[in-house]
Amino acid sequence: MKTGLMTEGAATAPIVALLDAGAAHSNAEIARARAFAEPLLTGQSLDSGEGALAHADGVAGILAGIGAAPELQAAAYLVYAADFLSKPEELVAKAFGDSYASLVMHTRKLVQLQRAARGARIGGDRKSDAKAEQTERVRKMLLAFSKDLRVVLLRLASRLQTLRWHAASKTPCPVELAAESQAVFAPLANRLGIWQIKWELEDLAFRFREPEAYKSLAKALHETRVEREQRIEAARVALQDDLHAQGIAAEVQGRPKHLYSIHKKMQGKDLALERVFDLRALRVIVASLPDCYAALARLHEIFTPVPGEFDDYIAKPKPNGYQSLHTVVLGTDGRAMEVQIRTREMHDHAEHGVAAHWAYKEAGARGYAGVTAAGEFEEQVARARKAVLNQLLAWERDTLEAQADGAPAFDDRIYVFTPQATIVELTAGATPVDFAYAVHTDLGHRCRGARIDGQLLPLNTPLQSGQTVEITAVREGGPSLDWLNADLGYLQSQRSRAKVRAWFNALQQTQTIAKGRELVEKLLQREGRTALKLDELAARLGFKGADALFEVVGKDEYSLRNIELLLRPPEPVADEDELLAQRHTRSASTGTRGGVLVVGIDSLLTTLSRCCRPAPPDAISGFVTRGKGVAIHRSDCSNLAEMRRRSPERVIAVEWGGGETGGKGAPVYPVDVLVEASDRQGLLRDVLEVFAKEKMNVVAVNTQSLQGGAAKPRTGGGETAWMSFTLELSDASRLTKVLRDLCVMPGVRSARRK
Repeated sequence: MKTGLMTEGAATAPIVALLDAGAAHSNAEIARARAFAEPLLTGQSLDSGEGALAHADGVAGILAGIGAAPELQAAAYLVYAADFLSKPEELVAKAFGDSYASLVMHTRKLVQLQRAARGARIGGDRKSDAKAEQTERVRKMLLAFSKDLRVVLLRLASRLQTLRWHAASKTPCPVELAAESQAVFAPLANRLGIWQIKWELEDLAFRFREPEAYKSLAKALHETRVEREQRIEAARVALQDDLHAQGIAAEVQGRPKHLYSIHKKMQGKDLALERVFDLRALRVIVASLPDCYAALARLHEIFTPVPGEFDDYIAKPKPNGYQSLHTVVLGTDGRAMEVQIRTREMHDHAEHGVAAHWAYKEAGARGYAGVTAAGEFEEQVARARKAVLNQLLAWERDTLEAQADGAPAFDDRIYVFTPQATIVELTAGATPVDFAYAVHTDLGHRCRGARIDGQLLPLNTPLQSGQTVEITAVREGGPSLDWLNADLGYLQSQRSRAKVRAWFNALQQTQTIAKGRELVEKLLQREGRTALKLDELAARLGFKGADALFEVVGKDEYSLRNIELLLRPPEPVADEDELLAQRHTRSASTGTRGGVLVVGIDSLLTTLSRCCRPAPPDAISGFVTRGKGVAIHRSDCSNLAEMRRRSPERVIAVEWGGGETGGKGAPVYPVDVLVEASDRQGLLRDVLEVFAKEKMNVVAVNTQSLQGGAAKPRTGGGETAWMSFTLELSDASRLTKVLRDLCVMPGVRSARRK
């Protein structure tokens, strides 16, 4: 099946029809441009093998077919003639004006970028990903030129002419060219509303990429495109006349499906050809919402609806805001026909509003054929298309003067090449250092020099689109602090600055950890504890690892005194907490309930040690202090074990005194509970609710979040939360159930008594 040629003035796309807003121009400009180009193009061939003059004639004809202004048709000749001029911009400006010179310059630059993107040597395991990335950059390059829509229209027409030539001459079309046409140029034509170019690009690319599938589908349709369009036109006229007869003012449009569209739907939805209901399709545009449903009712009266093929996107719009009634009916010939019914406002939104509907048409509402319809790029397309429409209107009011100011094609992005011709996208004004970091972070760190288009230039030289940049790097090394000095202009990208800062932050952290390690190791030497494992020491102090401890010590944020107290616990000294606990203890001579009895000794002062927080019914032992009475420890207390080793004669037997341990009025004892968990929103609240449920009084809470070992403010994202709670209990055995409940809580890794 052959694609049809577009006839001049037929079904002009809305965005191109704007070109006729100004005064009509004579065809003399086209003739003058062709006369200028003919001697330069005659006998010359393009890379494809097509004759240069024939290609320019074809491009001009396509532009005429979509209703483009004569100036744009004339530009088609000048763009190709410029390839054979020594100073093209200067000569074109002198002969035809600055507007044409600007168009020639930008179009040639875009052609160079596209050729380099297609010809880039891509290797490695990520070949497919790299090709997809290159295709995406070509899309963005086309958007970057959209402020002068003439460039984009010329490229669309040129690509269509190239595919037409391959089809007509039966010359094999390069796979990369066909793939780029299908992935980039056809969707762009669709977004611009140039349906004729979009359909023909898709069908030709399909023909070259999948020739067997193309031929099979063309044969299976049993009718030519012309025949299908005639059937659609007959159905369109009949439906429109019938609706008018019912008093419904409606505009009925035909929507013939093209080969690639049919193929994509068959593949994406796994349908046989006879199940593709919209081989023929109509769109009905009415004045009001009630008319939509009135037209639907009438449609179902005169045609037979296909069961299960009705969707009401008016009552329940698509997520992108698209609204319309979709139904499938059987025509008078028994063939299925899809019909869309919508108001003018819905139609304008679908056709000219945000790009969501175009994304739906290209990728499918359900994302069929493995294509994603959403994303940041689609949002950029929506904004870019609005800008294109507005700027095209302004440009057409004064075609020749609008570009006189020389507005740049790129506003905030530039595109440069690696020596292997891979395109790298950068912010405007970017330097070779920015380029190096964009290629690879390590290359940026080791960057020491750069060649731009073969010339050795300073690292703070601003780059221009189309330049080739080669980085000179050392084997090992890091960035310079000068790069962070904004006045020196080495970095323009925030991303590059962040990478440089991260390198220096990592360097500073390494130095801080080394300093902390040195201080901790010296302390261990003084204490004679060099055999102690550093990770074990850090864990006992509440840190995730030794480096986390060294970092806070190196920053002077953690006192070495804490390590000394762990290694060499001092004799307990009564303080306010201990005095509070002591109020609830009992000596053998006073007879107070719930106290501690020192076996064999009466009226001896006792205090509960803070290091292990003993409480009934814990097994306990006493340690005779100097002047502070007997310190009561849990029998399994590590500090007691160390003191027993040093002064075993001072350890004495003690036991809890008689009395109530759980009833009302029973004495209470402070007990510490440690919880380790993955930090999350509401974690502290959930833990406290467990304590409250068991009617346990929480008298102190201490929390900190650790990430990479260093203590940080709690942010709720990905850190480890360490929480310490002091509870008042009369019976420590009640903790067993509480700790079990805490351990099954989401995110909690461990819960234990200190």
